[in-house]
Amino acid sequence: MKKILAGLSGAGTQGSLAPALQEEEARNHGLRLHYQLIDLDAAGSADEVLPALITAARVMGFAGLNVTYPCKQSVIPLLDDLSEEARAIGAVNTVVREGDRLVGYNTDGSGWSWGFRRALPAADLLRVALLGAGGAGSACADAVLRLGARELLIVDLDRARAAALAQRMNLHFPGRRAAAAPDAEWALRGASGIIQATPVGMAGHPGLPVPERLLQPSMWVSEVVYVPLQTPLLKAAQRTGCAIADGGHMNVGQAVGAFKLFTGLEADPARMDAHFRKLVALPGA
Repeated sequence: MKKILAGLSGAGTQGSLAPALQEEEARNHGLRLHYQLIDLDAAGSADEVLPALITAARVMGFAGLNVTYPCKQSVIPLLDDLSEEARAIGAVNTVVREGDRLVGYNTDGSGWSWGFRRALPAADLLRVALLGAGGAGSACADAVLRLGARELLIVDLDRARAAALAQRMNLHFPGRRAAAAPDAEWALRGASGIIQATPVGMAGHPGLPVPERLLQPSMWVSEVVYVPLQTPLLKAAQRTGCAIADGGHMNVGQAVGAFKLFTGLEADPARMDAHFRKLVALPGA
């Protein structure tokens, strides 16, 4: 039986369901895959640890690594090459060994699109507010513009980062449809939907990324965080009457893409999604 070594590097990864998802899908293909969680919270500063980790991945024979917050952009200088999509997004969530080279890919954008179309097929994309201009936010910006969003307003605590993302998107898409917003209240005024792509709401980062009073029943809300699956934002959105897409949809979508990059095989999206939903329903999940 072929053996494959993969893993996930980032902060607060111990609650990740990626090992169970990747290893079970591999078993369904007759493969033996070990998926190692590498939690940078236990190792000190990510900036200090990440270069050593990438070197170790080369030496230890990893087929690839998923990369999550806060490493999606800082990992780029450590790699030998980037896929076209990762270069356009400016972030990497999957590192793959190709011969003696490590190449960065991004399956977040395609994963978000897969989950978004599945959960909210009739969503209005006239005016979309994006919360967060980091790695996940960059991927979602690229993806929602590819889906045809007419206007994308980007909010980030670092206004320069939001402006840089808008500028990068406008270089890749016609019509100058992306712009940095001064704050969330301005961005959400008249918005048809919200993409939440900050760490706020995840385990260890409690709270709401925007005040509940800014939500309107006519809005849809797409969450990126999936631990917990029902974030404070999604609970507030449900109270308001918004249509929602939980972060599990994007998580499964990006995992499907990562599985193909690690193994060269096509994952079964429906099977992986059913497995994910079963896992999150378990006590203590």
